Amino acid sequence: MKLAYDQKTDSLYIHLSARPAATLEEISQGVVLDYDQNGVLVGIDVQRASIHADIKNLIVNNLPVGAIEAA
Repeated sequence: MKLAYDQKTDSLYIHLSARPAATLEEISQGVVLDYDQNGVLVGIDVQRASIHADIKNLIVNNLPVGAIEAA
């Protein structure tokens, strides 16, 4: 899983898989779910992310993480 934030557009993309998106569904204004060709969720796009979430803080609880990388 990878989180990517674009400060210029204030958008946050949560990559759940490396598979390409084939379809999308806007579930709320500015929140879009991306699905692969089999209907499996592969990403979440959050526009105006700083309004929807506290993007300055990231808390990870009980995830079986092998590595954390900051770029």
